[in-house]
Amino acid sequence: MTLSERNTFFKMGIALCSICALIAAAASFLVIPIFSGVMEESSRRPVSIFQLLTGFFMGNDSYAVYVSLAASVLYSLISIIIIYLFFERTSSPEILYIAIFTISFALEAVRLILPLQHIFYFSFFYVSLASKVLLFIRFFSIFSLFTAGLCAAGLEVQKTRNVIFVMIIAALVITMGVPIDSSNWDTSLNIVNSYNSMFSLVEAAAFITTMISFFIAAKIRGTREYVNIALGVMLALAGRGFIINVDNWTGPILGIILLSTGTFILCSKLHKIHLWL
Repeated sequence: MTLSERNTFFKMGIALCSICALIAAAASFLVIPIFSGVMEESSRRPVSIFQLLTGFFMGNDSYAVYVSLAASVLYSLISIIIIYLFFERTSSPEILYIAIFTISFALEAVRLILPLQHIFYFSFFYVSLASKVLLFIRFFSIFSLFTAGLCAAGLEVQKTRNVIFVMIIAALVITMGVPIDSSNWDTSLNIVNSYNSMFSLVEAAAFITTMISFFIAAKIRGTREYVNIALGVMLALAGRGFIINVDNWTGPILGIILLSTGTFILCSKLHKIHLWL
């Protein structure tokens, strides 16, 4: 992928994030009044390590979940704009996949379909479809960060389109095989699926492999900047876990702090590495 084509992709990402932000803002006027009611109909609290760390000490809060969702969309828009401005004239094989990771947060707005369903009473088929889309996006974003680590470690990517196509197929295969119960959701507005433990395992495996890849890159390329990037990955994924899987105020607060800090470290260190190449 040429620099011009990559920049065009960034612009498309900015447009997508802007649309998601506008839709989320417009929908907010409708869903905020009934947000707490939708949470009360949930079947359980989120099942994740991040929820376990905070759930025993804090009760769920509908406004915290809404702020987490809104922060995800806003983070996505701001991050892709900054990435475009920072890397418009700087070539970096990893930054495309990191951009995909950041763009994916704009699609967290899909979770608003649950309160919207309570307003417009459309079929639960659309709720199930939206949940599949969200699950696909989350897998795809994890695979993107994983691929960024492989690129840093020395993977020669001659045809970026082929790599993205493989990532899409892998995410689709996993997503299509996951049963969705569209009538049950947790208090963070995530639809309940049958393979939550599998998703956690995939996340953990991708996280570990990505970290190792950046440490390998530091060794091969002889620069400690990749060690800092590995730290950025750790912070970003921790922030991601808090912001999408926690139903109290630690979600938006810790989530956006860790996610933003991790993304800043990732982008600034990559920019420094590739600036003079």
